[in-house]
Amino acid sequence: MKSLYLKPNVVIEPLYDRWYAWSHLISPATAAMNIVGRHLKIMNSYLQAPQIHAAAVKNPKMLGGPFMDLKGGRVNEVKQLVNDTVEKQKELLSFCESIKELDRMLKHEAKGFSLESLYASIPEELKGYVELVYDLNNNASFRFFESLLYKSKFYNESSQSIALWVTQNDERPFALSTPKLDDDNVIHLNIPFNSPAIDALAKMKRIPGEINVIKEMIDLNPEQEELFDSMFTETPPTAYEKYEGDKIRMRYFGHACILVETKDVSILVDPLISYYGYQSDVARFSDMDLPEVIDYVLITHNHQDHILFETLLPLRHKIRNLVVPRTSGGALQDPNLKLMFNKIGFENVIEIGEMETINFKDCQITGIPFIGEHCDLNIQAKICHHVNVGDFSILFAADSCNVAPELYQHIQKEIGDLDVVFLGMECDGAPLTWLYGPLLTEELSRDKDSSRRLAGSNFERGMDLVNIFNPKEVYVYAMGMEPWLEFISSIKYTDASHPIVASNKLIEQWRMKGGIAERLYGEKELLYNKSIAFVESAI
Repeated sequence: MKSLYLKPNVVIEPLYDRWYAWSHLISPATAAMNIVGRHLKIMNSYLQAPQIHAAAVKNPKMLGGPFMDLKGGRVNEVKQLVNDTVEKQKELLSFCESIKELDRMLKHEAKGFSLESLYASIPEELKGYVELVYDLNNNASFRFFESLLYKSKFYNESSQSIALWVTQNDERPFALSTPKLDDDNVIHLNIPFNSPAIDALAKMKRIPGEINVIKEMIDLNPEQEELFDSMFTETPPTAYEKYEGDKIRMRYFGHACILVETKDVSILVDPLISYYGYQSDVARFSDMDLPEVIDYVLITHNHQDHILFETLLPLRHKIRNLVVPRTSGGALQDPNLKLMFNKIGFENVIEIGEMETINFKDCQITGIPFIGEHCDLNIQAKICHHVNVGDFSILFAADSCNVAPELYQHIQKEIGDLDVVFLGMECDGAPLTWLYGPLLTEELSRDKDSSRRLAGSNFERGMDLVNIFNPKEVYVYAMGMEPWLEFISSIKYTDASHPIVASNKLIEQWRMKGGIAERLYGEKELLYNKSIAFVESAI
């Protein structure tokens, strides 16, 4: 049997009940709410008026809306998926209703007196999984013992699967609105995300293996063998050349994904990689430009454009340490990332808190608090990363919305000025309900919803931040601009778009002050000494 490689344009797409899998579909509580408040809601809407969905997906203003991109057809298949979901997810549908019932009970019964008597009124399915609490203003709420939920009947790995298919371009339906139905060119593998078969498949993009070994691991149907065999090749990929220089090399892979390398260490921030090796008008690095071993992967926060399982699961076998922001509050809107990643097969997951530091070799990683981009919800699982390599100082500010410059003034006193700042300036942002709507137990008025945005810094707030840290170089990133982001970000800018105008203005202002500034797009390579920037090189 010949040893073969997995073709570079094979997609290993994680699914949950045939929907694109993202982090809120792993934790049982958020999964329950999204099945009811997103999946079933969208599918039932489609069944009632498929023609409206078909028209909406053609309207650029509706991009990213709750409309299924099935061209008005496949109604019977959607109906079957609804029936399958209702049958398979009986436990989680009931769990969702119990959450709403508990919320209603607390609003009606909790008046500032002791909550002890109310434990008897907790819905039966939630008993032993929640603690009732007040805040200091006597507002009642509850928190989950999330680690127990993962051990309960509410965590169901059978909902997880993998779709294998070959892609030739960046065009895909919006991930949060359209499930992946059966297709003659797609193989659906009923394996959970912690399956070693995913690692074995991903390794074969670089290391040849025997195809029959993989077939045995995934229990492939005989009817699928011909399509599966076509996804492999004898042609080896271009070999990765490990960086052996004496500088710091930074490579921009798109959106918020940056690879920091020295000859001794590799750090990958917010992995979202355009893997697939097809021809494109936009220059890009791919997974073939990643090292064989990634020492530290840094996650800034729990949104689908920063935690992308489609990238992370195939990289799992080469990640030594996964660094995630710490949270332990048990709030519905703030699931624990360490628990989640451990459950889907990641080892050596390290939680980092605000102003905590990880030291290794000649590098330091410090967690930096940030405000914004979370619609004023109490979410702790978010952190910026300050990376020191020798004397060289970098801040990955991701989607920080600098509404309180005093925060960074305090931080600057601790970490000093910076050499480079990467700053997110997607300053419009979607409203709260676009992402968090399924978690709400009561409808939010349109004006309130519209005022609470998933937005980064605008010009004024961005300038305040860079003025505080006085960096030599400023790079605007995390804008969702690259074409391979559209299926999860739904962003399409024009020259008149507010984030483009605002970031252009910041870049111009910083250049006028004598600094280097640029909005990143596609790919970029930067080289630095460990003490000062020495050369900038665009690839």
